[in-house]
Amino acid sequence: MLAIFLCMFVVVLNLINMRRFNLFILLFFTTICFSQETDIELKNVNDTILNSKRVLKISDPVDGVKTMQKLFPGKLYNLSDHNTFISWKCKTCKPLPFTDVNGVEGDQLFPYSEGVATRLLANIDYADSKGNQFKILAFNHSYYDADGLQTGRFSGGLLGLAKFAKNGNVWEMRSFQPAVAAFGAFSQSPKPKLLQIGEDQYAFTLLHVNGGAGGPFEGWLYLVAGFDGKYQPIMEVQKYQLTNVASVEWSGSYTVVNDNTKKHFRDIIIKTNGSFNKTAKAEDEFEVDLPEEIAAMAKTKKSFNFEIERRFSFKGKSYKLIGKPVVKFSNVK
Repeated sequence: MLAIFLCMFVVVLNLINMRRFNLFILLFFTTICFSQETDIELKNVNDTILNSKRVLKISDPVDGVKTMQKLFPGKLYNLSDHNTFISWKCKTCKPLPFTDVNGVEGDQLFPYSEGVATRLLANIDYADSKGNQFKILAFNHSYYDADGLQTGRFSGGLLGLAKFAKNGNVWEMRSFQPAVAAFGAFSQSPKPKLLQIGEDQYAFTLLHVNGGAGGPFEGWLYLVAGFDGKYQPIMEVQKYQLTNVASVEWSGSYTVVNDNTKKHFRDIIIKTNGSFNKTAKAEDEFEVDLPEEIAAMAKTKKSFNFEIERRFSFKGKSYKLIGKPVVKFSNVK
């Protein structure tokens, strides 16, 4: 009733020859009306939706959102700004802890007790050397929000994955992992990018970026792959990217080493290119933890460009840095 009254009030004001004050009131109450236009409701679902052995077949072509609805049969919302998500809650599910790489608010207990908003994050197609076709649907889970928002600067979006194989005109789900780990900021996981790391072996890279308001935005590179029967992060590369700092910046790139010495989990080379300018430090509002490979040079030189090359090799259950990083400097002043 309150929303109806406020909206009627706006209509009345529209009919009046308003002065500046009335215009302000109009805009204020119009905002309230539109904010109450959609109330996000939760639909209760059965705990069987989290069963990793679920069977699902989808006819070609695959509609990512409709497939997501079959996996998470909550209530679908299509809001403005391409904000499409499924709102659901599982009262009988047992929440389990999943790592949030931000490391600020601890693990995420999923499914969230207050409810879940699930969004389609990526729809990835690829084929192996024999021509078999596969599809990966990636999902982003965030905490239920009554306005359909994603919040929390140091709260990552929880990544979920479903893998399909094409059989004729049908896509059959081969693996389903509702939750893997949380990455990114404001409950929004970065989109996973496909990377071949071995013979018919594929993984995903995610660039996790976060930082305090007005401060440096630091980027970590993560590699998520199937190992020990589940998808999990198997590589973390710190100091992969840095932005929003006047005196120094850097960005990374990666290359898989294909020298025929390893069939699976091949070595990965990370190159980080950047620049440093001591004069610009006067504009910095925060101290930056420089890579140790350039820290000494930054103390004695005014400016320079740099490239740091690191090699990671799979050891045991994850990729580890091997050998010493190779550093090159240029335009040193």
